[in-house]
Amino acid sequence: MNRTEGRARVRRTWNTVAALLILAVMLFPVYWMISTALQPHTSIASADLIPTSPSFDNFRNALDSQGGSLVTSLIVALGAVVVCLALAAPAAYGLAQFGLRGGRAIVFGTLITQMVPGIVVANALYSAYAELNLVNSYLGLILADASLGLPFAIVLLRAFMVSIPSEVVEAAMVDGANRFTAFVRIVLPMSRNALITSGLFAFLFAWADFIFALTLNTTDDVKPVTLGIYQFIGAHVSDWGAVMATAVLSAIPAAILLVVAQKYIAAGIAGGSIK
Repeated sequence: MNRTEGRARVRRTWNTVAALLILAVMLFPVYWMISTALQPHTSIASADLIPTSPSFDNFRNALDSQGGSLVTSLIVALGAVVVCLALAAPAAYGLAQFGLRGGRAIVFGTLITQMVPGIVVANALYSAYAELNLVNSYLGLILADASLGLPFAIVLLRAFMVSIPSEVVEAAMVDGANRFTAFVRIVLPMSRNALITSGLFAFLFAWADFIFALTLNTTDDVKPVTLGIYQFIGAHVSDWGAVMATAVLSAIPAAILLVVAQKYIAAGIAGGSIK
């Protein structure tokens, strides 16, 4: 082994060590959350670093008190995904393939909407929702949460659909398909990775939403898990084990989706970034 190869090996070793240290720092809050959840009747200050007698009592308490909130979050998040993709896909295709005048300005304006503080939008929506009787309703929260992922989905899908050759759509129309049929049968299947990526991020945005849930709901009829944890802390501030157990349960669906859709996310983001 010459000196150059030795230096390269040492550099790779130090890079690996640094990466592992950064990963440990980033994952420690997750470990602490799980560790605290496994320790019954404990506070943050008195929790052990490693649970000596782990128990699932906190998880049973969390399911009893917040199980309905988890189901509500799942319904709202899935509904937001459906609404988001139903609006974003045709909008992105129109911006990508129809050569609309001012298309770039529309895309830029779509990105600007991501910069508006959520509380501003929530306060504006509340007045409109009150007149439309959408306050304290699943539909109202679904529509509001769908708006969180809509700009991102439009931009990502447009970046992907720009690369779809117009000849493919024209060939389908020559075979008898109309514009809508070609969009459904040709464009959407070709955009599968981007659709999955957009849908996943829309789900995560809706699942983690707190501002809309707090502002657009005045009763417990529609209470997502984020709002449930907030109220749970206020009612049982000393029982951090149950709070952490609820947080662990709320993180499981998102973690599962990220693991299952990992390859589609990588392909969708890469496709949208280079095409």
